[in-house]
Amino acid sequence: MSEASTSYEMQVKNDRDKPALAAGKIFYNPGVIEEETDETSVLDSSMVESPRVEYRGTFLRPPTLSPSSASLHRVPTYSSSIGYSTVYRQDTCRNRSHRHGASRRTRRRAILKNGECNILKSRISQRRMRFLQDMFTTLVDAQWRWTLLVFTLSFILSWLGFALIWWLIAFTHGDLEDDHLPEMQEANNWKPCVFNIHDFTSCFLFSIETQHTIGYGSRTTTEECPEAIFIMCLQSIVGVMIQAFMVGIVFAKMTRPKHRTQTLLFSKYAVVCQRDGELCLMFRVGDLRKSHIIGASVRAQLIRSRTTKEGELLSHYQTELELNADGCDSNLFFIWPITMVHRINAESPFYGVSAADVLQERFEIVVILEGTIESTGQTTQARSSYTTSEVMWGHRFAPLVSYNRERQGYEVDYSKFDETSQVDTPLCSAKELDEFYGNQADRKSIESTEHLVLKPPPRAADSPAPPTTPATPALKAEQRNGDFTVTL
Repeated sequence: MSEASTSYEMQVKNDRDKPALAAGKIFYNPGVIEEETDETSVLDSSMVESPRVEYRGTFLRPPTLSPSSASLHRVPTYSSSIGYSTVYRQDTCRNRSHRHGASRRTRRRAILKNGECNILKSRISQRRMRFLQDMFTTLVDAQWRWTLLVFTLSFILSWLGFALIWWLIAFTHGDLEDDHLPEMQEANNWKPCVFNIHDFTSCFLFSIETQHTIGYGSRTTTEECPEAIFIMCLQSIVGVMIQAFMVGIVFAKMTRPKHRTQTLLFSKYAVVCQRDGELCLMFRVGDLRKSHIIGASVRAQLIRSRTTKEGELLSHYQTELELNADGCDSNLFFIWPITMVHRINAESPFYGVSAADVLQERFEIVVILEGTIESTGQTTQARSSYTTSEVMWGHRFAPLVSYNRERQGYEVDYSKFDETSQVDTPLCSAKELDEFYGNQADRKSIESTEHLVLKPPPRAADSPAPPTTPATPALKAEQRNGDFTVTL
């Protein structure tokens, strides 16, 4: 007998020893489902792969069992509802945190956890020219060291450039000759373009005083040189433009709405559990500041591979996920942390995904929070994402809002922001769950119809048979296409 057959028989024996499950009981406390970062197959020594099993409805059933069996088999975390082979574990008391016996797959993030886009652009034609044409946005988006470097160089180069112009004006006019220096000007009756100009250093100091309208009073222009008057006006205009441009860049960089996202939180994990009888994908959003986000709205998109009917592979196909919070749409009254809920129904792309399939598929859920900052009136956008390794099946977020009687207000405990607890959750997909509950409802309706068939009460062996009356109509139960009908 092979090792696979021995393992299978042991599993069947354990299932027979367990008490029978109630009708519709397909719940299981799975623990944390995690995913490795490598893509290799990791086999556990306590597990063997069983022969192919038959797939029926919302659970996996060994082929030797009758289809009419009333008991249901639990779907373990390490089984798959897509593949028709399952892996049985001999030691059921071991940790169920990891899924052994299957290849671990992970998807590289498009959006990092801090909201940055993991996008690298290459081979852009005329890239420098395109970025220089929008210099303001380029400097605002640049890192602080480059912005401060441009800020400093813009002033220093403008001072040096106009200092050179002032030196040329003084040199061509003859103000730098030995007989025309400031000490000899009064004796030689010489009137320069600019008073108190000795060399290039004096021209540099005069350039700074002119551009920033410092006006120490020792160096001034005269009406002797019209070109000096023109350059003084031009430098004053250029200086104001440089100051306005650079101050605007620094101010815009310091007050960017992007910084507001540092106080907007997304939960580290997304969870899947039941809410009001439906499987739901949930994550939590929160705001640390007292100033609220006005008109806050949350969106979610699923990024996964998709093949079209024509065979075209769309490796980064985006699907919008419908979200709501506490019975409302995605527009939030954002005064405390809120759990966003995506109901996994027939319109959801997760309708056919089970707990085991989460570890086998590659997808990324990108969540986006948008709104207007109350204090500045600017629009901000915070982003995050969840990969397959960050989806916890069978968990629920812990409550974190309570009323503080001492402080007379609602208190939010952010230490519980990422805290979750395990709950009983079906491991099958929402589609299989709907099919199972639908079959159970049909079965109950058939059983209730069987009670309508009237049977005569039992009588003793020596009691005479009741007389039959021809006028009394007889009740007849017929079964047509699986439905019981009672006719007169």
